[in-house]
Amino acid sequence: MDITIQYTFLPHTDPEASLAFYRDVLGFEVRNDVGYEGMRWITVGPVDQPETSVVLHPPAADPGITDDERRTIAEMMAKGTYASIVLATSDVDGTFEHVQASGAEVAQEPIDQPYGVRDCAFRDPAGNMVRIQEPR
Repeated sequence: MDITIQYTFLPHTDPEASLAFYRDVLGFEVRNDVGYEGMRWITVGPVDQPETSVVLHPPAADPGITDDERRTIAEMMAKGTYASIVLATSDVDGTFEHVQASGAEVAQEPIDQPYGVRDCAFRDPAGNMVRIQEPR
């Protein structure tokens, strides 16, 4: 069996702020930017990994979501508990300094974890948890 990750989805509350974070701060390339009825779906990904993408999407676009569910999603996003992504780098300390200098909200400074990585964490403009690890 040959399975790879092609897309993963993270919600956004402000497409321009999310675009600035993932493109300008993390260095991802923009692969697609689609607007529909006042909403935007922005596909980004690491330049050297064209087969792996993150789709930044409006969280309430699914027509099957109720108003109560939309409120719950908004509350969870505000707390940073709705969605997350784990990225990897060969220099977590340098990456941390770069991302912190952008003004991103720091959730955890770099530390050595007992499970064999050094990592840090930020919240993106929508509140999503972005963990960045350096495998040891």
